[in-house]
Amino acid sequence: MNMQMNSWSVALSLVLIGIGTGCQTGVRNPSGVGVTVLQPDEQGFVAGTGIESQDLVRVANKMSRGILGVPEINGVQGVPRVVLDPVINETRFPINKDIFLTRIRVALNSQAAGKVRFLARSRMQALEREREMKRKGQVTSSTDPNANAFKGADFFLTGKLQSLTTSTQRGKSDYILYSFQLIDANTSDIVWEDFDEIKKQGVVDAVYR
Repeated sequence: MNMQMNSWSVALSLVLIGIGTGCQTGVRNPSGVGVTVLQPDEQGFVAGTGIESQDLVRVANKMSRGILGVPEINGVQGVPRVVLDPVINETRFPINKDIFLTRIRVALNSQAAGKVRFLARSRMQALEREREMKRKGQVTSSTDPNANAFKGADFFLTGKLQSLTTSTQRGKSDYILYSFQLIDANTSDIVWEDFDEIKKQGVVDAVYR
């Protein structure tokens, strides 16, 4: 009797082990340091010699303050309209270069509302469809005179990222120059220009995406 009960116990244990093993289909969390929440302007322990969030925050804030001080923006009647022209990336880092312009635009729209306006040229296809529906009376505001034309740009805001890299057996060194310009759309005059720069050195090179 005991032998029979022992056999049943062993069989039941094997079944339970099989069920437990079959249920473990997920990926186990790796051991090590957990996630650390940082401020965007802080440098974390995962760092390299290239462009990082703290650089973005510092540069964008500086450029936003500079643009607001331009007489052609701050001292004119009416609201100047600005179009964002893509940033040129001449560094070795394959980053999302236009994130600089996005942060500058959002900072100015949220902190300096009414002093400058940005035109949504990246949405022109959708805007043209909407304007056409207004002209045809398919949607409201068909008699709005502004439905016949979009606002033109007074200025273009653009920038360039450039770098110098030195590499030896001891590590890498990167100097990065961030320059931005506000260009008069009618005269091509550069009415404002500013820059920021940083140099970093490291033993291990990071991978940027």
